[in-house]
Amino acid sequence: MAVILNIDTSTEVCSVALSAEGTVLCHREEFEQRNHATLLSGFIKDCLDRLRELELSLDAVAVSMGPGSYTGLRIGLSEAKGLAYALGLPLIGVDTLQLLAVSVMFSGYEYPEGAVYAPMIDARRMEVFTGVYDQALTPLLEPAPMILDADSYAGFLEKSTVLFFGNGSDKAREVITSPNAVFVPDVKPLAVDMTALSELKWSRREFLDLAYSSPWYRKEFQATSPRDPLASSSASNSPRTAR
Repeated sequence: MAVILNIDTSTEVCSVALSAEGTVLCHREEFEQRNHATLLSGFIKDCLDRLRELELSLDAVAVSMGPGSYTGLRIGLSEAKGLAYALGLPLIGVDTLQLLAVSVMFSGYEYPEGAVYAPMIDARRMEVFTGVYDQALTPLLEPAPMILDADSYAGFLEKSTVLFFGNGSDKAREVITSPNAVFVPDVKPLAVDMTALSELKWSRREFLDLAYSSPWYRKEFQATSPRDPLASSSASNSPRTAR
């Protein structure tokens, strides 16, 4: 049984969850404030105290790697690295966009068959970090920064329902008016939703290098227009640099 401490500080939410075989044993969240540096150590201590109460041993530390808040990602990864190093444990990195998609998949809502998932993390102005995934989390649009306009996701919206969610999706609602666009409210990346992803990586032994791993900021913005759902990445479009 893999026991994993999951950490997410990629957005305004600070959260930690202790999991074992898909079951959450302890979790802590703060939704309203951006004081991750103050809260995170206490949340981790609460989960480790619960670990000792259950007389279990920790097998790995997992952390959301981005994209997301520059400061938040640094805080989360630094804490995760320090803990993994001190305890001699492997470190697991989870993509925040995939984490958001899993949150919607496991939400219990029923969406049209063949719907695809378009998580969005807010950046600035009309910019977001985004990707598009099918129900197996296969990337139909590789994670990339995007400047939103009315034609964004046009190729996907012509062929299927697209679920938009995350703290950048309100921007998309302003410009994307297709009847195939569904906006899922109040979806935030949370450590309790990391368990499926972190345990999958544990089973595959996909671990980060403690010394050299760094957050996945993806800061360079290009205006992408993913009109072809079969395109493997935004590189197939003709990018222009954001100014």
